Amino acid sequence: MRFFFLSNTFMSTHKEKIGFQKIIAAFGVILFVGKIIAWKLTNSDAVFSDAMESIVNVISAFMGLYSLHLAAKPKDEDHPYGHGKVEFVTSGIEGALIAIAGLMIIYEGINSLIVGKTLSKIDLGIWIILATAIINYLLGYISIKKGGRENSLVLISSGKHLQSDTITTLGVVASLVIVYFTKIYWLDSVVALIFGLYIIFVGYKIVRKSLSGIMDEQDPEILHQVIRILEANRHTEWIDVHNMKIQQFGASLHIDAHITLPWYYDLRDAHNEMEKVIILLANSIKRNIEFNFHMDDCKPISCPVCQIENCPVRQKDFVKRVEWTAENVTSVDKHTIE
Repeated sequence: MRFFFLSNTFMSTHKEKIGFQKIIAAFGVILFVGKIIAWKLTNSDAVFSDAMESIVNVISAFMGLYSLHLAAKPKDEDHPYGHGKVEFVTSGIEGALIAIAGLMIIYEGINSLIVGKTLSKIDLGIWIILATAIINYLLGYISIKKGGRENSLVLISSGKHLQSDTITTLGVVASLVIVYFTKIYWLDSVVALIFGLYIIFVGYKIVRKSLSGIMDEQDPEILHQVIRILEANRHTEWIDVHNMKIQQFGASLHIDAHITLPWYYDLRDAHNEMEKVIILLANSIKRNIEFNFHMDDCKPISCPVCQIENCPVRQKDFVKRVEWTAENVTSVDKHTIE
């Protein structure tokens, strides 16, 4: 039986996410221009590395904007689960672009070490790059917080990208300060190489997260959250919950599960008990959730774990209460004491 719980604020939340993503995109363009100016002024590889990452910021910001727009579209005949998975796709492309930018930075750094170069107007470049770092950090912090509240992988990925950009930018500022006072210009290229490797690592993590969503990899955090809610509020009539699977579609969840109920329940009683489970989860998890629950009748093997007192058809004595865990809730089998 299928149920779908849609938050009343679904569309307004998406509009807020799209509006914030537009702000990120606009600032991305402005900051990129600022870093290009700083690069031209200083001729610094480290500043070049920062500017290359900003190109990715701009591209990924507009991709994120598109994905949020598409994810907000309702289900249709061709997309029965909605369009939410596009967030995983665009986030994965963003991670790949970050990694490519890291490779470009490493190439430029190695080339400069071999050929050698001299920097200029370092003091002015320091102030320009420092200003972009502060703006990036604030935008990234707000984006991560907002993405966490609204379960948006796009906003979280954008925020992490902006904050990783901040870290590299501060490293660039530090290297420029050192070069400014020491006149050891090859340090600039070494710093570019270090942050190029760091950027590749950040890109890999984002791609890995996106692929896990596309491949419907079980999210342990969400699974344990669901199990904690059920375990803390379980009724004696809910003999067990098993064969649970949870999929993510952007900010929405799809939960499949089997619930074992007393075999002698009529259809109305069984439906009411199953609906209690669904309403409990829908009210406890602040996300849009589609449920596909199947009712199972209890078997004699269920008697030892069944907590119903004075059961009129009990065939075996109650032995113990089985705690619901990730292992037995996701198992395809009913719960037993064996």
